Amino acid sequence: MIGIEQYREQLPKANFAAHDASVVGDYVTKVLGYPEENVVVRLNEKATKTDMEKYFEGWLPNNVEKDSSVFVYFSGHGSPHAKTGDAYLVPYDGDPTFVDKTGFSLKRLYAALDKLPAKDVMVVLDSCFSGAGGRSVLAEGARPMGLSIENPILASGKVIVLSASAGDQISNTFKEQGHGLLTYFFLKGLQGEGDGNKDGTIEMVELLDYVKPNVQRIARKQYNNEQTPQLLASPDTLKKAVDDCWSAHALSMAEGRTKSQQKAQRQQQEREAER
Repeated sequence: MIGIEQYREQLPKANFAAHDASVVGDYVTKVLGYPEENVVVRLNEKATKTDMEKYFEGWLPNNVEKDSSVFVYFSGHGSPHAKTGDAYLVPYDGDPTFVDKTGFSLKRLYAALDKLPAKDVMVVLDSCFSGAGGRSVLAEGARPMGLSIENPILASGKVIVLSASAGDQISNTFKEQGHGLLTYFFLKGLQGEGDGNKDGTIEMVELLDYVKPNVQRIARKQYNNEQTPQLLASPDTLKKAVDDCWSAHALSMAEGRTKSQQKAQRQQQEREAER
């Protein structure tokens, strides 16, 4: 989990980004059941380019076991390369003017994740890469551009990406809730709102069906712009993900709800007994 709200190069703040990553980190350990030793949260000055290289290309290969599940979350600025149009994550020490030298490209990220022996890899990007504002920045003098955050690796790999917006859009915050707009509804979806058919399992398509219209609605209502979350993967990977990827996570969530319900029931019984 990476959240960068403040940047060394005095870039515009990515409001709530650090809070987003911290909350998601707590959620995956306390609700989804990931062991704490398997979860890394890097915020602000602890999320430099060197940190990204260390964890994406060093720590993950050393720690991911065969047939395991990997979840990567990034909240902060993205930036397009003015000449190539490639999309980059902007680290704490990143400079959009030299983004190819100081940023971490999505191509590089996807390639590193695709090499892992994991059964499935889920990436959530509460960022944008158009350079048009929101959670994106642009080299001085360059113009905003439309670009694809999809990559040829995704066409054949096992990586699934939930992105906050299309390549020519900006990603907004939800000020009233203190989150990025995507992150807020992503978490709400995992808490049960995304279980469209109420079968106790939240599939990726169900999650998108919940997140997408809610994000679009708030973006139009509060900011008068379009923000359309994207689910990116090869068709085969997406189908597999619908069947398998989040089943274990959803099961953990359902078990968590059940335990909470049982605890509440016991407390109610104890109160009634005291009467």
